[in-house]
Amino acid sequence: MDKNAKIYVAGHRGLVGSAITRALEASGYRQLVQRSRAELDLLETSGVDQFFAMEKPDYVFLAAAKVGGIHANDTYPANFIRENLMIQSNVIHAAYVHGVKRMLFLGSSCIYPKLAPQPMKEECLLTGPLEPTNRPYAIAKIAGIEMCWSYNRQYGTRFLAAMPTNLYGPGDNYHPENSHVIPALLRKFHEAKVRGDATVKVWGSGNPRREFLYSDDMADACIHLMNLPDEKYQSLLGKDESKTGCFEPPLVNVGVGEDVTIHELALAVRKVTGFAGDVEFDPSQPDGTPRKLMDVGKLQLMGWRAKTNLLDGLSLAYAAFLADRAT
Repeated sequence: MDKNAKIYVAGHRGLVGSAITRALEASGYRQLVQRSRAELDLLETSGVDQFFAMEKPDYVFLAAAKVGGIHANDTYPANFIRENLMIQSNVIHAAYVHGVKRMLFLGSSCIYPKLAPQPMKEECLLTGPLEPTNRPYAIAKIAGIEMCWSYNRQYGTRFLAAMPTNLYGPGDNYHPENSHVIPALLRKFHEAKVRGDATVKVWGSGNPRREFLYSDDMADACIHLMNLPDEKYQSLLGKDESKTGCFEPPLVNVGVGEDVTIHELALAVRKVTGFAGDVEFDPSQPDGTPRKLMDVGKLQLMGWRAKTNLLDGLSLAYAAFLADRAT
């Protein structure tokens, strides 16, 4: 991407989009196009088309999405599938119509089957049942991958899907019910410390294993992918399965390649926040998928590896959380 190229980051205020925006700015990209939801509702087809017609971005990072943790996904399944399908459909089609050179569609590791072989390779897609608590969101993201694949095949677009593992970092959602596990734990342990509680109760058994990627590392990986030389980038855009007989979607896993138990994560959050009490697990609450570890071999072959270890990342995320609360 040329430093003067016009780049649209959809969802620039969220965890993913804000990290990509920071990384682009730090790298010297000068023409970043941004719109808040009040300025551009991505659920409105005509508004999205008018925006693309006016701005004509060269590159698009599609990070806008309706996201949430287990509770939110289980409570609002219709909202999750409807809004994500509409956002993706509008942006992907407009990117094709208005000649975007490259687009990176951001999804989630929940696209893979609940009991997928570990670590999960890209070819695990569509090989088994999904985790039911976030199936509507996962199906929407799978549809986004298929849209990229279909537009590439039919129209010769150059749309790539990147599936990050569990993310955390500055700009995260710390809602007490609708947040993901790390922001939920950071808030819970912080507030318990402030109140002087003796114990923090954590949902589930603590046994499931999860992989966590610091958001700034994810952003660095996304920009790395968008800057790949043509030959390498083209190799990631999928094949026409009807002709090759091979299932090769335009999909790249983005992660660190190692995981921890939720029990280990909770102890790490306790250490970072300085909470001095005990940790108690509640096995009556859902655990979700037993394990979700990404195979990141394809990304590593493209020359990228994560840099931030979990404790350092948690410390940075907690500092950002405290800074947000102070403002």
